[in-house]
Amino acid sequence: MRLVIARCQVDYAGRLTAHLPMATRLLLVKADGSVSVHSDDRAYKPLNWMSPPCWLTEEPGTWTVANKSGERLTITLDEVLHDSTHDLGAEPGLVKDGVEAHLQQLVAAHIHTLGAGWTLIRREYPTAIGPVDILCRDHTGVTHAVEIKRRGELDGVEQLTRYLDLLNRDPLLAPVRGIFAAQQIRPQARTLAEDRGIRCVTLDYDTLRGIEPDEFRLF
Repeated sequence: MRLVIARCQVDYAGRLTAHLPMATRLLLVKADGSVSVHSDDRAYKPLNWMSPPCWLTEEPGTWTVANKSGERLTITLDEVLHDSTHDLGAEPGLVKDGVEAHLQQLVAAHIHTLGAGWTLIRREYPTAIGPVDILCRDHTGVTHAVEIKRRGELDGVEQLTRYLDLLNRDPLLAPVRGIFAAQQIRPQARTLAEDRGIRCVTLDYDTLRGIEPDEFRLF
């Protein structure tokens, strides 16, 4: 990645025209070929940019960035204050905490969260239309299919409904009841789920991980 801080003006010509008057800005040139122009007050969003595939031509006092569509970004440099290049290496990717896979693992490990005496049958229980997140059994021996989401929406309820319809055709499992579990459940999704006899459970991610809340307690 190349970082250039310079006093410059920027002119874009393509689907429209745009002009940035002379000012001190950050010019970012990435290994993928993209060039973006940043100010100090726009958070992550650039003032203007050219996405790859594009190519940069440098001449004294002028950068020209063009692409096959005929778009052109002309950067006129008045003074270069900083110019450095850094090899960032391969990007390992973003590792998210609290995604549905983590919630599924935690609920499976603490299946008693759903009820005392409950037991896990299997995670990712296979069906002809896809795997059910968790299949478990309550203390009375009734089977439950659990669909886990970070945010409970209507489509999640519909997904669980399809699983239940299929699972209840299996005489070895039926009757199978449904549990819709999420960190947040939208009111419309809760209403639809309860109308279909599906139990809704709100998951507390920190509690599942064994982290005590910070709030003061009276008891």
